[in-house]
Amino acid sequence: MRKTPMTSITEKRRLIKRYLIWCFKTTREEIDRIDRKFTQLEVDRFLLEELESLGKRGKHQLADAFGGKLDEFRVYIKNKETSALPERLDKDKKGDNPDYLYLKSRLSAIEKAITKFLGPQELRQIENFYQQEMIRRILEAREH
Repeated sequence: MRKTPMTSITEKRRLIKRYLIWCFKTTREEIDRIDRKFTQLEVDRFLLEELESLGKRGKHQLADAFGGKLDEFRVYIKNKETSALPERLDKDKKGDNPDYLYLKSRLSAIEKAITKFLGPQELRQIENFYQQEMIRRILEAREH
């Protein structure tokens, strides 16, 4: 039986890079899926406060004009919080959910692997590519 030749160092590096990019992307997407609910809640609460503040200003009478939209937004925020908490926190809400903790630890290990195999500049570049891709997806998204 004939042995297959080793891939060149350049090809091996490319394969490692592609695999590490895939690992980074998939793990980071899972973490972001959880974390973004909490960042959205922070922004949603601010928006609610701003809308309530506008609605209380006598000259605008926006509270009446909003109809039940503010109440709907409050319910939306509460539902998001209720669904988000178990994904990040354990049952007692005293520590991280084990799945979330694993993802965070996995991402840290992947980042160390990228630095070891490809260098710290490549890690920064991969992080930048990831952010650009996420922004591109948002900007190109159609109504859902």
